[in-house]
Amino acid sequence: MSSNNKKTGKSAGSIIVATVISAIWLFVNYYIYFPALNIQNSYFWEWMIFHTIVVTLIFILSGVIARSRKEGKFVGAFKSNIQYFFKGRGKFQILTLFLVPIFCGLVLVFGNIAGAPIFNAKKYASLLKVENRDFVEDIPQSENVDNIALMDTNSAKIFGDRKIGSLSDVVSQFEVENEYTQINIDNKPMKVANLKYADFFKFLSNKDNGIPGYVTVNPVDSTAKYVKLDKGMKYVPSGYFNDNIYRHVQMHNPTKIFDGCYFEVKDDGTPVYICPVLHARVGLFNGMDVKGAVICDPVTGDMEYYDVKDIPTWVDRVYDGELLERKYNWFGLYKNGYWNSIVGQKGCVQTTNDYGYKTIEDDVWIYTGVTSVTGDASNIGFVMINQRTSEARYYQISGAEEYSAMASAEGEVQEKNYVASFPSLINVDGDPTYIMVMVDNGGLVKMYAMVNVEQYNLVATGESQREVFAKYRKLLKSEGTSKKSKDKQPDTELEDSVEEVSFIIKDIQYVTTSGETVVYIKDDKGNVYKAPFADDENIIFISAGDKVKMTYEAIEDSEIKQIISVDKQ
Repeated sequence: MSSNNKKTGKSAGSIIVATVISAIWLFVNYYIYFPALNIQNSYFWEWMIFHTIVVTLIFILSGVIARSRKEGKFVGAFKSNIQYFFKGRGKFQILTLFLVPIFCGLVLVFGNIAGAPIFNAKKYASLLKVENRDFVEDIPQSENVDNIALMDTNSAKIFGDRKIGSLSDVVSQFEVENEYTQINIDNKPMKVANLKYADFFKFLSNKDNGIPGYVTVNPVDSTAKYVKLDKGMKYVPSGYFNDNIYRHVQMHNPTKIFDGCYFEVKDDGTPVYICPVLHARVGLFNGMDVKGAVICDPVTGDMEYYDVKDIPTWVDRVYDGELLERKYNWFGLYKNGYWNSIVGQKGCVQTTNDYGYKTIEDDVWIYTGVTSVTGDASNIGFVMINQRTSEARYYQISGAEEYSAMASAEGEVQEKNYVASFPSLINVDGDPTYIMVMVDNGGLVKMYAMVNVEQYNLVATGESQREVFAKYRKLLKSEGTSKKSKDKQPDTELEDSVEEVSFIIKDIQYVTTSGETVVYIKDDKGNVYKAPFADDENIIFISAGDKVKMTYEAIEDSEIKQIISVDKQ
């Protein structure tokens, strides 16, 4: 064989070796990181820049080694052959190889410039349609709170962990996922979380049967429940290799840009994962918004894509809360143009730094205050946004922002060192009112607090919802701030039905029906009072023969009175 043929053979051999190594490198890295292969995905271009540089270096190194071996003096020739690729004729080959990452970098730079707010302020502002609504007409008056998730995720996690900790056959192999999804079941709020493999070795020993169940936590009455499935879930976030839900969904939809996968439960208890699909609505990469969702069955792995307008009504979370806040902030900041957002800032508003959840019309809505961009401690209004449709409703109500209200509630019971959860907004006799739970250092719900939005020095606390509602209504009446007082309408319910009395208990009984324990107390005159035991577990310390002071509410068409609060004297 001639020297030229040998040279050609070695050159071709080095190219084949470099190609094989590069292919293995790209396959392994794609499997590990599985980026969406979509030009609107900026991470895809970053991934391309890094890996095309690596592939270029692989080809250079392979060529240098091949040339050095050909010359027979590997160490000395290695240095000269590197110079060949950077200073000699080989530099043109290097330039050709580096054209790909250079191109990717230019796409990133100009793509972001094309979507910059300075050129697209109106587009950003139009991503969310906001309707002005009337608070009193939209939000019905509240007698209690059963459609608001007052409990935060940290407290829900405590209840969920305790529930799993009581199940010996589960706790040794599984834990509860850190992320809880706020959903709606039978028009009631519920927090749900899947179980996860405790570690890699627990995955190996349990992957054939999958995750056996999930946890539900009722954020209203603070009860947790473990739901065991007939067949385990194979595709979950804690799964490894092809059992990982993110990898499973992405690799079956390689061009879709996903915004995570969120665990939900249908009304019949069937578990599913909702995986929102994003697309850029401003420029090449910016203004990311939901265009649809893939719904995946974690048991079978089957999945189906729906456009955003066709997503089933039982789905609760399509738009992430942070995304909805971001869309409202774009609307509030850029609705009067880009330069106004920099200079003058006339009419520029933003949401507060957190949000709560509220169930309306069988959907889950996020709720948050709206304040000026100058960052003062007051709200100019509130916005509620649907997590399935992104419908936004704005209510113009001036008052304290949420963190000021939380501080007021904490100050009311400062000796107990309770911490207030992020509040929600309710209508109490026409008055916009914050309601929140107070938790102890262990994250357990201990009290309820209500704070008037317009006058956040008006604060009421109680150990049960009935107690805090009664105290708050009395406070409004005494301060003359109640809308009923202003309209000179007698609050017959407050004046006539809420009473205080002291007596000696003749009998006390605990009756359980439909899974709820109700306490019945009879006084020495034969009157009967009742209350759900979960409202105030301290009742357990009260016995027949004890003298108590009780606040109660008369119930229409019933001789049994509803206990608001009871204290042993």
